[in-house]
Amino acid sequence: MSLILALDQGTSSSRAIIVDARGNILASAQRELPQIYPQPGWVEQDPEAIWSSQLAAIRAVMEQAHLKSGNIAAIGIANQRETTIVWDRATGQPIFNALVWQDRRTAPLCDRLKSQGQEPLVHRKTGLLFDAYFSASKIRWLLDHVEGARARAMQGQLCFGTVDAWLLWRLTGGRRHLTDVSNASRTLLFNIHTLDWDDELLALFDIPRSMMPHVVPSSGACGTSVSLLPGVPICGIAGDQQAALFGQRCLQPGMVKNTYGTGCFLLMQTGERPVRSSNRLLTTIAWQSEGRVQYALEGSVFIGGAAVQWLRDGLGIIGSSAEVEALAASVPDSGGVFFVPALSGLGAPYWDPSARGIIAGLTRATSRAHIARATLEAIALQVTDVLAAMQADAQITIPELRVDGGASANRLLMQMQADLLGVPVVRSGATESTALGAAFFAGLGCGLWNSATALDELDIFSAGQPPHPSGSDSTPMVFHPSITAAERTSRLARWREAVQRSLHWT
Repeated sequence: MSLILALDQGTSSSRAIIVDARGNILASAQRELPQIYPQPGWVEQDPEAIWSSQLAAIRAVMEQAHLKSGNIAAIGIANQRETTIVWDRATGQPIFNALVWQDRRTAPLCDRLKSQGQEPLVHRKTGLLFDAYFSASKIRWLLDHVEGARARAMQGQLCFGTVDAWLLWRLTGGRRHLTDVSNASRTLLFNIHTLDWDDELLALFDIPRSMMPHVVPSSGACGTSVSLLPGVPICGIAGDQQAALFGQRCLQPGMVKNTYGTGCFLLMQTGERPVRSSNRLLTTIAWQSEGRVQYALEGSVFIGGAAVQWLRDGLGIIGSSAEVEALAASVPDSGGVFFVPALSGLGAPYWDPSARGIIAGLTRATSRAHIARATLEAIALQVTDVLAAMQADAQITIPELRVDGGASANRLLMQMQADLLGVPVVRSGATESTALGAAFFAGLGCGLWNSATALDELDIFSAGQPPHPSGSDSTPMVFHPSITAAERTSRLARWREAVQRSLHWT
């Protein structure tokens, strides 16, 4: 009974891990999850496929570890955020496919409400910006476009939930309709100051309050599994990026994590106060645990690892993404080349959907190695821009950057990041930060760990050691800055010149 089952339900796969009391991952299983693209800009998933893929991952990890439900102390859930599901309260049947966070069909509605001057109200209450990314406009679309949905919603027959609420509903056999504060804060309907659904915002989007799940802390008992793992309590819920922040133990104000994936998601823990951004970052709830709400600033880089994929699939200058590090390391610098990977606009702090990618500084001497190196630098430079905005908003100087995600295995990229930030970049041995965060919330909720500070004592966090030259990609490492302040300033200045040339292109 000292084991935690953590679920990490993501956009492209569903994962399950088993974590022991020392924080070690004993087993892991993953199942792919397809996406549906009905037309350009529309992204859907089958809610039943979400559930069945997560169910398959749970069964696989339990079989792999030779465990039964009696061995599990608690379940924790981390999930893709903002993805919107509406289902029938009586039957549990979804009324439509899930509208994935990437779905842009509701952009015209958001633009119309924004043009009516509603964004300051929404930003003040939720910390978010008007965008189709969030759940509110997706709920409105479903009510307006699924036959009979609005009438059923007005009669209290429909439930809304992000993916965590959907999984909890299924795990508990429909007995619990709950979400946690971190997921609620990503809907555009939750007041992050009062910690409740906001009637004014619900009215703005014409959504009945009866659809909304009850909101609970991120850590604590919130239901019991009744079928797959009978009798096992569910004691932790958090959105994936907040779970990763907790999994990286960013427990003090000013601590920052970055997840390097297709894009990059940066969160700065700001403590018990929401920080209002002047740089168009998002203010969000990090988690609620041990009786306290913690807030965070969030910034997103749209094109991170996707820039390397473009080198492979678009330009064809590498055969696999893994080749980029060696190719980039074959030259001492980028030869004056700067790549602004605005392949789908620019995110924070620029927020320019009309920006387009450019490669500047090309000469006859430019080789594919220089372009590869400029691509890695572009990822690190975008992250540096977001962190500069975070530090300005929070008036906090960060001591280090904690990193996870697939591209954090690229040592050259991590060294570039440390050089450009001027602070250490810490890659711990915790490669599954999101799932670990869910496990930590559940472990705290069931009493396996008595406080969040106890997590710092776990064996898996040993990143304070110096880099080991023969270490594997998952070896804990600290990357220290190795360039001068003058060189750092010069590179950032040239980068920002290149960015200016990419803005407002279309």
